Amino acid sequence: MVEIVIKSKIKEVIKELRVSANLAETLNKKVGEILKKAEERAKANHRTTVMPQDL
Repeated sequence: MVEIVIKSKIKEVIKELRVSANLAETLNKKVGEILKKAEERAKANHRTTVMPQDL
């Protein structure tokens, strides 16, 4: 799978706690699932562009 979420960016957001080594991997999977569903919704609406409302 493509790395969508960057580990260093997670650490920029979560400053006061440690970040699990597999957090980025899990986030990548979840974001990938969300994007796939958005793609399917755009196709179902006969569009070739994924838009915010597809999320």
